[in-house]
Amino acid sequence: MKHPNLLEVICDFERLEEVEQYLKADDVFCTLGTTIKKAKTKEAMYRIDVEYPIAIAKMAREKGAKQFLIVSSMNANKESRLWYPRMKGELEEKLKGIPYEAMLIFQPSLLLGDRSEFRLFESIGIWIVRGLGRIFGNELRSRMGIEAKTVATAMFLVAQREHKGFHVYSTRQMEDIRKSFDI
Repeated sequence: MKHPNLLEVICDFERLEEVEQYLKADDVFCTLGTTIKKAKTKEAMYRIDVEYPIAIAKMAREKGAKQFLIVSSMNANKESRLWYPRMKGELEEKLKGIPYEAMLIFQPSLLLGDRSEFRLFESIGIWIVRGLGRIFGNELRSRMGIEAKTVATAMFLVAQREHKGFHVYSTRQMEDIRKSFDI
């Protein structure tokens, strides 16, 4: 989408220093992440899901950014025995060490929405979550899955508020924030 106040910058994350001058902002929204299928290895996925966001957060903070908003994952826990939640927990722990005025972590459950690629198991999960929502109501569905646009709306709305410190938003909280704003 073209907009006179937006500048699209395409970069190689292995050479972020080449685009460092574009990281001057008040608020930084980070939704970077991948799948093991796309990344091919845990090491590559870790680089994309943890190392790149940390590098962006540090560079933007050095340029004066005040708020960092990032999509992590439900059940993120650096002590987890499961690799994915442990990786996301490590990301969150590392972000705590960067001195932002406000560090805002969004921990969605399964992200629902249209995808440009087909993911069999994720598609099955989305189908189940939406079906359970129809049967048991959106209360259960919101614990199991959340529309990506709801996460984006919640991030935008939270960024408009005055915050200090480290804050974590659950799927349920994102749903409530979205409902509080009549879009």
